[in-house]
Amino acid sequence: MIPRHTKHVTAFWTEVHRDVVHVSGVDSLTYLQSQISQDIRGLAVGASAYSFVLQPVGKIDALIRIARVADQEFVIDTDHGYGEPLMARLNRFKIRVKVDIAAVQWRCISVRHATESVAHGVPAWGATDAFDLIGPDPQAPVGVREGSLAELELARIGAGWPAMGSEITDATIPAETGVVAQAVNFTKGCYPGQELVERMDSRGSQAPRFVRRMQSSTPLNVGDEVTHAAAVVGRITSSAQQPDSGEWMALASIARSVQPSDVVQVLGHDVTVLAARASEG
Repeated sequence: MIPRHTKHVTAFWTEVHRDVVHVSGVDSLTYLQSQISQDIRGLAVGASAYSFVLQPVGKIDALIRIARVADQEFVIDTDHGYGEPLMARLNRFKIRVKVDIAAVQWRCISVRHATESVAHGVPAWGATDAFDLIGPDPQAPVGVREGSLAELELARIGAGWPAMGSEITDATIPAETGVVAQAVNFTKGCYPGQELVERMDSRGSQAPRFVRRMQSSTPLNVGDEVTHAAAVVGRITSSAQQPDSGEWMALASIARSVQPSDVVQVLGHDVTVLAARASEG
């Protein structure tokens, strides 16, 4: 099923606030490698990857994107408001290593629904049509219209990409997010929280809940309860309305008993559950 709001879209850009952290020093590679769920040893200069920074018990401190800018120099970006906690978390485990961690006031221009790669853009959301331009003074791509933050939020929900503070809280584990394939490497060495991640993968364990997409002609508002078989199974975590059709798209954290294509109820209305990621159907 293709959400109707994605059938007639055009490329757009909008500036969004991302928190950016610069990490450098002779031990920066080995230190970051020991702290995140992604394997960055083979990350080429100029390339980027998503990763989780986890608590020792396996819950998420931050969903990040890490870019390598030199052999021992990295730039990490995360959702606005989570840069300082991320820095505090990275500094907490920094013992007898030569690593400098500092916030940088960079700008981010997000380009979505792109029909081709964006020059100097880093891939976003694990999608082929999403790129971000991050730096001291990024420039919007020529020939692409300026959009809005509301459009960006609608695109994020349509892509099924989780946001810090919405789909991801300090109680969330990676398996619940729908982006483990983009943010976790299962063959790398140890890092805080690895035990839970590896155990759930090796044993085929299922998370207690999952991020799912929804689409409805009736309002879907953040905080609304989702019910199934007369039981509360979750809540709406993000929502946006398509301005042309008036339809609503939402993300919800829902119990694993609810599967894609199931019909649930929100405020008494029937709503069909979609897969977590747009690429999954």
